[in-house]
Amino acid sequence: MKKRYSIPLIIIGLMVIVNVISRLSRGFSDFYVEKIFPYISSAVSFVTGVFPFSLGEMLTAAAVVLVIVGIPLFLILIIFGKGKRRKIAAFAGTLALWILCYITTTETMNCFIMYQCTPLAEKCFPDAREHTDEDLARLYSELIKECNALAKEVPRDENGCFMLTCDFKKEAKTAMKNAADKLSPQLKGYYPNPKPIQFSYFMSQSHLTGIYLPYTIEANYNDDMIRANLPSTVCHELAHLKGFIQEDEANFISFVAAAGSDNVEFRYSGYLDALEYVHNAVWENNVEEAFPMSDEISEEVLSDWFRFMPENYWEENAAKEVISTETVSEASTAAIDTNIKMNGRDDGIKAYGMVVDLLLDYYDTKQ
Repeated sequence: MKKRYSIPLIIIGLMVIVNVISRLSRGFSDFYVEKIFPYISSAVSFVTGVFPFSLGEMLTAAAVVLVIVGIPLFLILIIFGKGKRRKIAAFAGTLALWILCYITTTETMNCFIMYQCTPLAEKCFPDAREHTDEDLARLYSELIKECNALAKEVPRDENGCFMLTCDFKKEAKTAMKNAADKLSPQLKGYYPNPKPIQFSYFMSQSHLTGIYLPYTIEANYNDDMIRANLPSTVCHELAHLKGFIQEDEANFISFVAAAGSDNVEFRYSGYLDALEYVHNAVWENNVEEAFPMSDEISEEVLSDWFRFMPENYWEENAAKEVISTETVSEASTAAIDTNIKMNGRDDGIKAYGMVVDLLLDYYDTKQ
């Protein structure tokens, strides 16, 4: 077999073996993420960080164009390229094989192995206890008080909406490094700048505030969302760059980093994000003793929380809707849910909300 076929096939085979080993050996996964991945992440993100735009987004767009244009072009050339069909097929096959090799390698080394690591809860809270409805109600009350106080301190525009005035990219990197002392030395080291997604409307349709792209090890954010979400979002995505791929863990790290920041805008964003998750848990678990606490939430907080996009966003951007938002949202949710489950997490997309358990453990240690 020619090298142009054998080399990518060998690499793909090795990645399959690595995936199997990581699923069978947690020690292997921990060693890789703690000792090897930091060097890969820092090196790759430093190179991709040279570009002011999301290189991963550009590669994704190029892949879409390749599929839309490349497949019809291939068929045309095969039909009309008499005498050259063998070369055309060989070129197309080689290209497809190398693309598959790249995807398999980057997904394995920069994503799949991390799913098999020792959970953060076992590392940070080895003596964690079972939590009760009373604990959840107490946490809900604490977060409401924090949000109410911080909501009065953050800058607001003439309409009373939250304003982000700090250099959030710089502050996010500082906050993440400070969180290393509280949680894990894995959070130390180099951080690239988070990058905005140019096609943010598609992210909005997908109900995504941020996305980690393992193909280029970049932290990306939806540039259209309201700014109250931005600090917690970029901290979440930066956590993925340090090997914390589980969504509840990234949410928790984001909270600790943002809430521990010296910047009031970051603290507010972190507490507001946590409050939303705990609020959902209170109602999903029917914690009746906590229901009256919702009346204590200030008007400022109510104007900021559970808001994703600015007012009139969907009406003003209706012309950008190539595929219906409902279809995109359902497809995105299904893809995320499937990806998480395929990597051994039965919670699927519900894993995001499991951050509440980590928050309860965290507040236990503070008492």
